[in-house]
Amino acid sequence: MISKLIDSIVDKKAPVVVGLDPNMKFIPEYIRKEAFGKHGETLEGAAEAVFEFNKGIIEAISDLVPAIKPQIAMYEQFGIPGLEAYIKTIELCHEKGLIVIGDVKRGDIGSTSESYAIAHLGEIEVGGNKIRPFDEDFATVNPYLGSDGVKPFIEVCNKMDKGIFVLVKTSNPSSGEFQGKVSDGKAIYEHVAEKVHEWGETSMDGSYSNVGAVVGATYPAEGETARRLMPHTYILVPGYGAQGGKADDLKPFFNSDGLGAIVNSSRGIIAAYTKEPYKERFDERHYADASREAVIDMCLDINRAIGG
Repeated sequence: MISKLIDSIVDKKAPVVVGLDPNMKFIPEYIRKEAFGKHGETLEGAAEAVFEFNKGIIEAISDLVPAIKPQIAMYEQFGIPGLEAYIKTIELCHEKGLIVIGDVKRGDIGSTSESYAIAHLGEIEVGGNKIRPFDEDFATVNPYLGSDGVKPFIEVCNKMDKGIFVLVKTSNPSSGEFQGKVSDGKAIYEHVAEKVHEWGETSMDGSYSNVGAVVGATYPAEGETARRLMPHTYILVPGYGAQGGKADDLKPFFNSDGLGAIVNSSRGIIAAYTKEPYKERFDERHYADASREAVIDMCLDINRAIGG
């Protein structure tokens, strides 16, 4: 699966992924009114608004980006209707030829992780049918429980030609409380990076592994270390834009071939119509056009910084 992602990154000249993390305050009033008119001010109405919002953005940017990353919590907050909107979003992305990175951050004891892996990346037998419940192409995985929690995902990846991104150094301010602690002379995130490299050798797909890593743009020094420790690992880089990560800090995340990393932006794209410099040119009915312009600007910014 990683080779498919790389091919799309190269073809579109876009080492970027857009995070579809919808918040009701980002959704234009006219979309909310229409959804609530159909379903009332209910979870169903909210989920309808979320999907219609996502649909506008997906249709506006599908020719520009290789992948979309929906954050499942933003859908789970609307209960079962929200999860239905999550699945419809994945299906629409696939219809548009986009790769889907499910930001689900799963990871548990072996049997539970196996069920999570089946749900998000695999298929389950129901009577005589084999059904793919969510059918993302990649999923984010929390490695805190060790190999027992990660290997079931790798087994499903190898069976289904899917991939994972393991949390190594996350972009949030408090990540250092645990990830930066030193053990046996190295930070915890370095131990995790070494393990990701080891796990990755069991799922190679060309020059890179289907076992990727998450390393935040807000920690460029740690990103450089992680890149050295994981030379064949693709790095998903959150934290660009709204969280403070800058393009000029991103070069260490990439390999000398210009590959090796894909940079995420969520609010900076999906809420672009509410922010400078786009809000002067785009009203809420053209929110998707603003998102398209923001993607173009992001691609130019990152490619300039990494020399692409």
